[in-house]
Amino acid sequence: MKVAIYQTSPVLLDLEANLEDVITKIQEGRGKGANLIVFPELALTGYFLGQRYHEVALRLDSKEIERLAAATRGTAAVVGFVEESPSMNFYNSALVAADGEILFAYRKLNLPNYGVFEERKVFSPGKQVPVFKYHDLSIAVFICNDMWHPSLPYLGICQKADIFVTIFNSLEGSMGSEFSNIDSWGIINTFYARVFGVYNLCANRVGTETLELTVPVPAVKTSGTKKAKDTKAASTRTTYSFWGGSEIVDPFGKQVAKAALHEPDEIIAEISRDLLRQKRIRLPYLRNDDPYFTHRQLDRILYE
Repeated sequence: MKVAIYQTSPVLLDLEANLEDVITKIQEGRGKGANLIVFPELALTGYFLGQRYHEVALRLDSKEIERLAAATRGTAAVVGFVEESPSMNFYNSALVAADGEILFAYRKLNLPNYGVFEERKVFSPGKQVPVFKYHDLSIAVFICNDMWHPSLPYLGICQKADIFVTIFNSLEGSMGSEFSNIDSWGIINTFYARVFGVYNLCANRVGTETLELTVPVPAVKTSGTKKAKDTKAASTRTTYSFWGGSEIVDPFGKQVAKAALHEPDEIIAEISRDLLRQKRIRLPYLRNDDPYFTHRQLDRILYE
């Protein structure tokens, strides 16, 4: 099976432009023989949506999602977007569509709410880790912070996943100068591929976005002993750069393809069932994994 990752630079809050770009790239990827085409987290919207997230949200029955699904005839795609449910909850989701049909939307489970990230203020968390079958391979989808919680990839492995699709929006400087997102994602992407013996298709984005934060500042004390009750608001504007570097890692942890840093790019690779088989024969350390034991231990930890 041939896979492609498109490392895009979405325009913040411009749903129409981003949708046209993604559809064009799906058509390009299909023309190059790609059976599965992957786009970054929130590829249809950009990341720093703030309180305008609802303006670019799509229901699965919206005309935009129907167009996107129709574009996958003859291939399959995973595309990050903001999903609105019929009950008007909002999710950081990944549309999974194949051969013109919507399979499902994976909803991000672990929503960050620290540093510059405020997803839990606006999005609801997902509730399951689905795995789908395509070209006789089992595929699990994860979004960004989900991969920082090892229990979630493990749930994909319990369902016999052969491929992880990891989509994210990683930006430089988001966690301070002491922490390197580039190095950390390189370790994470390789770790899961090597330890679980899966292909890991890792799609990050590029481009810049400016985050404006309003911070309350206590007012200066008035004359005498009386204190002012009002507070002032100070605004800070910081521009962040999404670094790209998307990659495809094989079951032995070897980097098969690597995208450029800081510029749009595409990478294409072949998924080899034979290589998956070789890894499981030569390093069968998941063969004796017992999820029932894990379940019993979690039951004991949580309820006893």
